[in-house]
Amino acid sequence: MLLLSDDGQFIHRMSSPKHHVPKVYELETQDAMHASVVEKLLNGVVLNDDSQPVKAAACALTGSHSMALTLTEGKYHQVKRMLAATGHKVVRLHRARMGDMVLDHTLAPGQWRWLSGEELKALTRKP
Repeated sequence: MLLLSDDGQFIHRMSSPKHHVPKVYELETQDAMHASVVEKLLNGVVLNDDSQPVKAAACALTGSHSMALTLTEGKYHQVKRMLAATGHKVVRLHRARMGDMVLDHTLAPGQWRWLSGEELKALTRKP
């Protein structure tokens, strides 16, 4: 899911880690994962460019090779790097939600649509 806009404040509010907008990712890994991976991600893993551990806001296995992962930060390739820190390689990654905005599953890859007025209001509403 990508949100495109010429409104810089809106994009900053949606993408800046200081605003803590949850982003939900659906991913698949090359090898099977176990509950210990979820525990590590929720407790925090150290990435190679930062001594401070980064934590998932939420995390759940959805299959032996799949997971739903929620982050509120936006570090470079953070999902792949967090899974690599647990010994897993991400082979498919898909952002399914940003804040209250859920990806429209009726869209084919590469398609786009305008946001409805209601969707835009929900995204710009301050918590």
